[in-house]
Parts: sequence; C-alpha cells; structure tokens
Amino acid sequence: MSHEGSCHCGAMTVTIEDDPVEASECNCSICRRTGALWTYAPPACVEVTGEGIGYVHGDKMLTLFHCATCGVITHWNSVDPDYNRMGINLRLFDPKLWEALPRKFVDGASW
Repeated sequence: MSHEGSCHCGAMTVTIEDDPVEASECNCSICRRTGALWTYAPPACVEVTGEGIGYVHGDKMLTLFHCATCGVITHWNSVDPDYNRMGINLRLFDPKLWEALPRKFVDGASW
C-alpha cells in the first residue's frame, strides 16, 4: 500500500510504496536540529515531486533535500550510486503511519 506525505506548504510530495517498518531517530547535528524522523527505502520505491534544494555537509556522502518554499526537510539521497537506500522524513506523513513504529536510535554524532 502506498503512502503520500508532503512538506508544510504542499509544494513537495513524497510517496513511498510500502508501509515503513521502523522509525530512526538520529542525533547528528542536522537531525538533532530539525527533528526529522527517518525511514529508509530503495530509491526505486520512492517518488518525490516538487522543487527541492539539496544541501551537502560533513563527509559529503548524503544530499539532504528541503522544500524551496517552506524549508521542510523531505528526504536524503546518497551521492554513491551503488548505495541503494534513501532516507524519507516520516514527519511528512500522517502520524498514524509512524507513531506506533518501533524506534531505532542512530548515533550519527559519533561518525
């Protein structure tokens, strides 16, 4: 079953094909400040529409995208084309989709 979420203004949408199985909370400097809650999927299973602005920082392995209008973080992609996973901000979706998911802590601050 697919699920669609959007940034605050609705200019960007993210559709995922399957139900997420867990939610990841990261403590890296970006996630800690934005409050993003992540799930992961192969890029082929995700559709992103709208104009996003990419931001690359730190080890330059990920491009973090946010809406050009409202600034909400929507997703990230790896710069490595062989890394078959992208992160999707679950907070774009109805909380009923993610509030009961098991939480995984990601220690991104120690990388």
